[in-house]
Amino acid sequence: MLISEQNSSAAHLNRAHTAPESIASGWWRQLWALLLLLAVFGAQAQTGVVSRVIDGDTIWIKTAPGRKPLKVRIAGIDAPEICQSGGLASRDALRRRLLGQTVTMIQTSYRRHDDYGRLLASIDLKGEDVGRWMVSSGYAWSYHFRRNPGPYAAEQGRAKAAGRGLFAQTAPENPRQFRQQHGSCHP
Repeated sequence: MLISEQNSSAAHLNRAHTAPESIASGWWRQLWALLLLLAVFGAQAQTGVVSRVIDGDTIWIKTAPGRKPLKVRIAGIDAPEICQSGGLASRDALRRRLLGQTVTMIQTSYRRHDDYGRLLASIDLKGEDVGRWMVSSGYAWSYHFRRNPGPYAAEQGRAKAAGRGLFAQTAPENPRQFRQQHGSCHP
């Protein structure tokens, strides 16, 4: 073996021993990148109390006494319509989880409202991402657009595999397909 090959092998072994450190530093880089993105895209956080749950992805949040509640669509998920199979179960699960609870609503400026005028925001309940919980529990789909499977695609896959919630049905219908065939059915 040549000396340069020995040095190359030794360098490779040294890199292998520092892998956990590089993973940790990679984690910090990702955190800083996320914080930078939030600053650039103008993420806004507001705290309020959930005063009403309309369906599995729409809630009303009261942010201050005397102020009108905000109608919010939980970003990243698509819950069944209220008149769709699983719609009431989805709404009721979200109602049990959030009604009367203080939550943090995190808006991003790239798109503030959906087509129905609802604010788009992620919802945090005591450190838990409510959208992730809804999809993981099988009460909603990860909102996908074109080829993007959505932010909770992995959670949706696990919920389907476990047969949780909506995915216990033999052929659960995606809310987007349901709306295309039947329209929206808000109460």
